Amino acid sequence: MLNRREFLASSALAAGISRPAAGAAARMYVSLNSALLTGGKVGWPDFARLAAKVGYGGADFNLAAAMKEGLEPTRALLAELKIKPAVCGLPVGPTRGDAAAFQESMKGLDEAAKFAAAVGCPRMTTVVSPGSQVPKEEQRKMLGDRLRQISEVLAKSNVRLGMEFLGPLPLRAKAPYVFIYRMDEMLEFAKECGPNIGLLLDSWHWHHAGATVADILAAGKSRVVTVHVSDAAKLPPEEVRDNQRLMPGEGIIDLVGFFQALQKIGYEDGISPEVLGRVPKDMPIEEGARLGLETTLKVMRKAGVA
Repeated sequence: MLNRREFLASSALAAGISRPAAGAAARMYVSLNSALLTGGKVGWPDFARLAAKVGYGGADFNLAAAMKEGLEPTRALLAELKIKPAVCGLPVGPTRGDAAAFQESMKGLDEAAKFAAAVGCPRMTTVVSPGSQVPKEEQRKMLGDRLRQISEVLAKSNVRLGMEFLGPLPLRAKAPYVFIYRMDEMLEFAKECGPNIGLLLDSWHWHHAGATVADILAAGKSRVVTVHVSDAAKLPPEEVRDNQRLMPGEGIIDLVGFFQALQKIGYEDGISPEVLGRVPKDMPIEEGARLGLETTLKVMRKAGVA
């Protein structure tokens, strides 16, 4: 843990990352992720207020809740707090339901994309399971067809979609067929699905899928939509559990190389500490949020990107 002096410096740095001086180049900023708040649920817009209070540059964005609040109130809130809406979830489940259910879920996507873009959050994410109930090529065709439809709708509002690949071996073993779990293959699939489709790059899954710095460089800025960060203990692949992550800098992942590669491709959006299982449930929510910010900034400074 950082001492008080180091923490105050890191909090100031967080503000600097998110709010560069006029004429300065845009940089990565740390965004509050709900995985840090095991001490209690915090809904939108209090989630955004918590992020600003602790010193984050941004907050992961609850699209449905913000749409209920309305466009102008949401814009005003973000302007008042001086934080960025880093990313929001895709309000469509491309892997769920039959064709009719999927088409029904698509009906609100255009409105949601316009809202997200209007508040300054032209980035959405979805998770792609590494396992499938049907053979890989069948799953690839079905999902690709749906994602191309999604891509066309999002493109009208200049919104990008990041697909999250899941790396740990136990996650692949839950279904009869293995689907896509490697970064390079998910990148190839994303390119097939649309020019505005890319990756949600999570250091945890990047590490457990055996990806490298070269994979990040190959993806480039246009295909890395948003970033999650956490660390991992040294364990046999079969013993890895998704909810047993470590704070950045506490484990064996090459986060220095990870961040330096992001800097090299010119990535300039949110870094969300998604550290599942690490924060004690009795830790107050503000302390959990601070812990994620402190550890993330410390590794970013070590990598020379903050």
